[in-house]
Amino acid sequence: MEQEKETRAPWRLRWRRLDNTAKIFPVIANEQASQVFRISVTLKHTVDPDRLQQALEEILPSIRNFRVKMRRGLFWYYFEENTQIPQVQRENTYPCRYLDPHGNQRFLFRVSYYERRINLEVFHALTDGLGAVNFLKSLTRRYLQLTWGAADSGEAGDEVWPEEPRFGTEDSYLAHYKETDHRSYSSAPAYRLSGHYLPLGAEQVLHGYMKVSQVKEVCHRHGVSITKYLAAVLIWSIWQEYGQGKPGKLPVMLNLPVNLRSIFGSETMANFFAVSLVGGRFGSRKVSFESVLKLVSRQLDETLEKKNLEEHISYNVSNEKKWYLRAVPLVIKAPLMRMIFRMKDRAYTMTMSNIGPIAMEPEYAAEIQRFHMMIGVSRSQPVKCAVCAWQEELVVTFASVFSDSRLQRRFFSRLREDGIAVRFEGNELCGAKRRAMYPRIRRVLILQKGGEEKAARMVKRAGKTGGTVFKRLWEYAMGRRSLRDECSRRLHM
Repeated sequence: MEQEKETRAPWRLRWRRLDNTAKIFPVIANEQASQVFRISVTLKHTVDPDRLQQALEEILPSIRNFRVKMRRGLFWYYFEENTQIPQVQRENTYPCRYLDPHGNQRFLFRVSYYERRINLEVFHALTDGLGAVNFLKSLTRRYLQLTWGAADSGEAGDEVWPEEPRFGTEDSYLAHYKETDHRSYSSAPAYRLSGHYLPLGAEQVLHGYMKVSQVKEVCHRHGVSITKYLAAVLIWSIWQEYGQGKPGKLPVMLNLPVNLRSIFGSETMANFFAVSLVGGRFGSRKVSFESVLKLVSRQLDETLEKKNLEEHISYNVSNEKKWYLRAVPLVIKAPLMRMIFRMKDRAYTMTMSNIGPIAMEPEYAAEIQRFHMMIGVSRSQPVKCAVCAWQEELVVTFASVFSDSRLQRRFFSRLREDGIAVRFEGNELCGAKRRAMYPRIRRVLILQKGGEEKAARMVKRAGKTGGTVFKRLWEYAMGRRSLRDECSRRLHM
């Protein structure tokens, strides 16, 4: 059916609108807040970059949602078909870096590798976590077929695109929009994490590995799901570590993205999720973990009611449909959208995203060790948490731009108190003993011999930007830098 529509209207292949949620990401993204997330798969053998490049080139023509570049229109950004060829690169820097829309052959995703790991980093305007997982699964499937010497025809060829019908580009927000009474998102300020920042661009990553069976046993004891339990542990850890377990004026709130595909029967590859805000204010020292768990469970149950989700969709889409907002040029609309986003962004302390278990066909699963998920951080949200599961292993990943790991240590200590065994792995900044899975970039030993203080001193030196600004202006005046090229790159002129 979709192929018939493309035949009748071939011009639609050249451009399409961003989905309802995606419209905000190009406006707020920059080098300090990349709006990029990562899904990665670790294989049981070292990655061959040539085969990976071939696999990417073979699957991309059939996945329209990723075969685009972003253009700036008069009223909105929009996607245009990209005929370039993306290049696979060896990972050599920190994860989830900003994706310059004018670099990377103008693709809004990047594929990299390191040792046995394949990384897919995606700009959030393109898709959400589930869409990225489907793309990475297709890429991994084709890479393994090439590794085994599978041909593009015959019996093996029939297995190349088992999920192809699911790669749609429908804006499911518009498809499931109902004009009903709706509620707006809260903009009341929440508690914000504070600490010493790492130098610009640096990021510490810490993975905690645990058995799904142990986590389920603890959750069954409390009578809640894994998402509810981990969210409650995170809220509790923030209060204990940063609030010292004392009464506070501001609530500790988590932003929990909720996948809407299964609820509304959608198979789109575009964004289709809602935001759930859970947490509360600690008004007494006597607040127990069990009471926090009950609060989070009740709040999440209320959010997941279809009526409430429809109200959120109605609120988002109704703003887009207002004629006076649509008529405002993007040059005026963009700063207003950034201001509104900052007001809404202050309503939560940090983000935790759980994409749940990832599954592959048995013949491919035998070659896979695990999956990871990671979310890019920013100064407004310096720590973020992502969760995924593969077979009998649950992986909780913290990404942070702080020079310390105090929240992470408190979080995993609470899990261990409940009887969950955790082992750690990360990059050079996290202080974990196992660090071989990431390239070594900068020698900052966070947990050894005053490493946290050393990183803080580096931040203070990097924060003195007055001399840097003067130097840059002098380079423009002397002709060593082109002001015209800089404006073209930064302002898209």
